[in-house]
Amino acid sequence: MSKLKSNHVFTSESVSEGHPDKVCDQISDAILDACLEQDSKSKVACETAVTTNFVANLGEITCDGWSNIDPEKIARDVVKDIGYDRAELLFSCDTFKYLCHIHTQSADIAQGVLEGEGLFAEQGAGDQGMMFGYATSSTPSLMPAPIYYSHLLLEALQKIRKKGDIGYLRPDAKTQVSVEHVDGTPTRITSIVISHQTDDIGLKTIRKDLIEVAKSVLTPTGLITKDTQFFINPTGKFVIGGPHGDAGLTGRKIIVDTYGGVGCHGGGAFSGKDPSKVDRSAAYYARYAAKNVVAAGLAEKCEIQVAYAIGVARPLSINIETFGTGKVEEKKIQEVLEAGEIFDFRPASIARELELTTPRGWSYRQTAVAGHFGRDIFPWEQTNKVNQLQEELNLFTMAVA
Repeated sequence: MSKLKSNHVFTSESVSEGHPDKVCDQISDAILDACLEQDSKSKVACETAVTTNFVANLGEITCDGWSNIDPEKIARDVVKDIGYDRAELLFSCDTFKYLCHIHTQSADIAQGVLEGEGLFAEQGAGDQGMMFGYATSSTPSLMPAPIYYSHLLLEALQKIRKKGDIGYLRPDAKTQVSVEHVDGTPTRITSIVISHQTDDIGLKTIRKDLIEVAKSVLTPTGLITKDTQFFINPTGKFVIGGPHGDAGLTGRKIIVDTYGGVGCHGGGAFSGKDPSKVDRSAAYYARYAAKNVVAAGLAEKCEIQVAYAIGVARPLSINIETFGTGKVEEKKIQEVLEAGEIFDFRPASIARELELTTPRGWSYRQTAVAGHFGRDIFPWEQTNKVNQLQEELNLFTMAVA
């Protein structure tokens, strides 16, 4: 479905900061943030699990300064900030039981990812696998329309809840937006689904208020029509929610985190992992490259796949697909990417260029809600390589029939 070329409807969803899996992603990434503040060379693979009044952290962390970090306090602060601060929700920052089983990184892995200290002169990839980056000219952020609008709506609902403008809203929520495409271009929103945890009040009031929010957010897109359908808390009631309603784990919302099902996915989760894990850093860099290709006008859609072997710095392969929208031969774009002069896909180079071990003006916890892509606060969303790409590929420019 990555082509999004034929006339069809495509649907993507977003989930709120209070969704059980997103609670886990945020705790894991907040612990990562704390580790990097102590030691920019931290190696972190932190997992979180939650259920009724219970939070557990487990994984592998090597951090110079770990003794200064209190993961339980981080977990309680994150849960409080999300809005789980009422004992009657049966998941509260003050009442949940906490368990921590974290040990240091495996020495076998460490020898492949420590730059200048392991088996190789340069830092190798933290694991094998393939990662994908995607961009499309369909929206201002160069993200696919269905996931872009799902995130937009959920962010608005989160702001309304936290401001108290709709006082009965609770932290757990999902949105879903279905967009009709004609010749690959978004033309209208066919349906909107909002499932939002609330206090125990009448469904009529909830539907009225949330439809009003959806229309205020998405009508300016020009894609809402008189035929757009709205489904608000379709089961009729959503009071029991959050980790009490459903257990959560880190890394279970990888499609929400990326492109909403448009394009391919390598299968690796992001949250709780330091940048030596190419599951995360290379996926960010592939998005960075794909976004610049589209922003440079070289294609309307671009998907980049990159593959690694654990402990080896240079990618095993880089592949590009423009789905018939390219203004330049894919082979020529691929040659530029493989040359490594404009985009260097080695893990240590990625971390340095995007300052992934020393975040400035953003945090990893921020990536854990509303998607890892499409927001300008993140360095991999820059389009600062457009001129270089245009200059490098000018000699090869050719029309694509």
